[in-house]
Amino acid sequence: MLKILGRKTSSNVQKVLWCCSEIGLAFERSDVGGTFGGNRTAEYLAINPNGLVPTIDDDGFVLWESNPIVRYLAAKHAMGTLCPADLRKRADADRWMDWQQTVAAGPMGVLFRALLRSPPDNIEPTELDSARRRAMTALVILDAQLGRGKYVTGSELTMADIALGFVPHRWLKMPIERPALPNLERWYRDLCERPAYREHVASA
Repeated sequence: MLKILGRKTSSNVQKVLWCCSEIGLAFERSDVGGTFGGNRTAEYLAINPNGLVPTIDDDGFVLWESNPIVRYLAAKHAMGTLCPADLRKRADADRWMDWQQTVAAGPMGVLFRALLRSPPDNIEPTELDSARRRAMTALVILDAQLGRGKYVTGSELTMADIALGFVPHRWLKMPIERPALPNLERWYRDLCERPAYREHVASA
């Protein structure tokens, strides 16, 4: 059985849990990281030298980094659905997964640590304001993309949605001024209709 190492409150772990539940894939999860610790032990660092979560063990195949894990599981168990079979459609999903990590993740992480984490990190006001502005710029781009279809890459849920789905859940909870993003908010409502998303992301 697939083993997932990581605490369920981590947005990166949530991606993997949501992906598995959308597929209907059985798994065992162990609490690692955060207040649970265990991610700096010699045993854990031997399989994930970054000391981060999640890490999976799929019958002896160990993989870390959340988006590659989602890609792997989608390609193995959901080719043609979460992982588009058409090469161009798959590249489109890959693009938005990479965009999540290279553009959206940085400022969203700063805002989360300052505004939603308990206890919050002490972030300098200038850094916090910069993160807010960069996050807004990124989410305006995502909102425009979501105006073109029900999901990130079109009419069907793909691994791109899995990678980005935690963003509106956190963004809409932050006590900050934000622009109206009607497509993002509609997407979030649609995602909340999915039982797997409600269980592993929206309930966190």
